[in-house]
Amino acid sequence: MPTTQSAPHHSPRPLAVVTGASSGIGEAFARKLAPSHDLILVARRREKLDAIASEVAAAHGTRAEVLVADLTLETDVARVAKRIRTEPSLELLVNNAGFGVDGLFWEGAIESNDRMHRLHILAPLRLCHAALGNFVPRNRGAIVNVASVAAFIRGIGSGSYGATKSWMTAFTEGLHLDLRSIKSRVVVQALCPGFTYTEFHDAMGVRRDKRAPRSFWLTAESVVAASLAGLRRRKLYVVPDWKYKIVTAIATKFSNRMRVAFELSRTRRTDKEAAPSQSAGETR
Repeated sequence: MPTTQSAPHHSPRPLAVVTGASSGIGEAFARKLAPSHDLILVARRREKLDAIASEVAAAHGTRAEVLVADLTLETDVARVAKRIRTEPSLELLVNNAGFGVDGLFWEGAIESNDRMHRLHILAPLRLCHAALGNFVPRNRGAIVNVASVAAFIRGIGSGSYGATKSWMTAFTEGLHLDLRSIKSRVVVQALCPGFTYTEFHDAMGVRRDKRAPRSFWLTAESVVAASLAGLRRRKLYVVPDWKYKIVTAIATKFSNRMRVAFELSRTRRTDKEAAPSQSAGETR
């Protein structure tokens, strides 16, 4: 059953739903939004969610409801979608829950890839549909879909992951066009961070220093700050940090042939690095 941690406050506040809220970027969103929003925190790990809910309630008077759900499961997605569609004070949905599968596609377990696609594609599809059914009639609200720089830059051993993030950006852009066509004030954003200090790579068993220099690693807090600043400016795409802005700007100008050649030269992997591994999920 859901639990709620709260402290008294005098006026109703807008409500934000954050998936994958137990750590990483999702937790950073929850903490950043807590002073101004009530929260529904969605993830699989109740203990972590309860701790965050208690902390933000004590610090900010936030009504923080814990909704334990595994968004790879149809029944759990349906339960969360129903809450989103029927919440009259809902103002923001953050689709953040995710995990990575590393390694050559055919060498890994298909079950891991199947779960990842359900979490990165089918769950946001359902939750966005529910949220827009709530937002559009009221002509207000916002959705942040957490994608990745991997939506634009492929990598050896992460093709399946990158494909889900490419879908996320294309889907978000399509929603933006639909909303603009009816002159809706509802905002959608594709948030595309690069390498970020979270549990994501730890859960995959991947060494950060093998992926990128330290200067390319972002904090979850800086990613969230960039996202919320982008929402205020109604930006469709948000790529945090100037280095990643340059990288994605250049990469998207390459022809497909040039981009593939570049990726082959950039991502030479050792046999050890190519071995498949899987994260525990919801650790972005």
